Amino acid sequence: MKAPVKAPAKSVSAAVEGQQPRLPDGPHKAPAGLARYVAAATLARTADGGAVVAIVLLASTGGAPGWLAGLLGAAITAPHLAGPFIARVLDTAKDGRTVIAWACVFHGATLAAAVLAYPHMWTGVTVALLLVSGLVGPLLTGGVSSRLPAIAGPDRSSQRRAQGWDVATYGIGGTIGPSLVAAVSAWSSPTVAALVLAAGTFAAAGLIRLLPYAGPPAGSGEVPHPAQTLRMMLTTGPLRRTLYLTVIVAFSVAALPITAVGATGSLGVAPAAAGILTAAYGLGGLAGSAVLMIKPLPGDADRTMTLLASIVAAALGLVALTGVFWAAVGAYAVAGAANSLFFAATLAARSEYAPATARGQVFVWVGALKIAAGSAGTAFAGATIAAALHTPLAIAVAATLVSCGASFLDRIRERRKA
Repeated sequence: MKAPVKAPAKSVSAAVEGQQPRLPDGPHKAPAGLARYVAAATLARTADGGAVVAIVLLASTGGAPGWLAGLLGAAITAPHLAGPFIARVLDTAKDGRTVIAWACVFHGATLAAAVLAYPHMWTGVTVALLLVSGLVGPLLTGGVSSRLPAIAGPDRSSQRRAQGWDVATYGIGGTIGPSLVAAVSAWSSPTVAALVLAAGTFAAAGLIRLLPYAGPPAGSGEVPHPAQTLRMMLTTGPLRRTLYLTVIVAFSVAALPITAVGATGSLGVAPAAAGILTAAYGLGGLAGSAVLMIKPLPGDADRTMTLLASIVAAALGLVALTGVFWAAVGAYAVAGAANSLFFAATLAARSEYAPATARGQVFVWVGALKIAAGSAGTAFAGATIAAALHTPLAIAVAATLVSCGASFLDRIRERRKA
């Protein structure tokens, strides 16, 4: 199937020759479409970010053993890895809005059914429902992002400003989701908190149906299967670099929450102050996305990713070297801002270098592997921090810098080959 391989070749050639990649075609009905997009994306990602917290709280407050709470949490997160294998429907559907809207409905309905069934039915039923809910989760993250290029506007500046808004929806969802669950659980119960999240996905479905229509790419060839899409990504320079830089940076920044908890002793503060450090990281990320809304990232997304990944590495090094609490708060905020800017660059690269016939799959592939890398990074940090407090961060800095060097050499090799 030659079409999906040939499609990105033009983008690669353009990047090698110093030209701008071709921006996505679409109706470009901003700002009304963008406002609806931001609302829908925030609701969907708040539900996706808070669901696992609600499930774990539901099990733990009900007296379930720790292994069962972990199993239920994994049941809704692990299926994200299967996202690329269902994302093809985004690129083949006549109306991708319908696919994502139904994904929101399924996510909310199965989440609500799972929490309502948990106290009254065999646990296997709850696990099965959570697996279904998690399976469509990637369509609420990367799948929703794949709609943005056709909404934001025809020029690169509009696209990248909109990507700043998109980064903000991830940050807001990842912050508000768990916070909302904690607040509602304290006021009522984790079951009610999960039902509130489910209601949010239903509202997101309605807003997604109101987004501007963008049909499937006409005359652009046959849509590749997931394995073909991954192979295309690995053989297309900018997409390959997007993939491994995203994975390594996600693995690296996942060490920060673990380090925050471990560092409170050396910083001379109470263990609860770890929450201030992680909050600073989140606020830094939101500040970074706000900057992007005002001043979008300039230049080629491929090169910008490498530069920003190196800045993330420097910020992680700053966190490791800081020995005063309030300076550490600032370092965490800088790390959050740097990661936010890097994330925006990866969104730009996915939008500008993915072929039209596989754009949805590219977004979901990168998103799914990013989630897996973040989980692995958290587990790795937890396993290695006992050796020395800053071992996870030292390894994270080294890994990120190596990936930046590989990206730089990769581009040089491509230029020479061209």
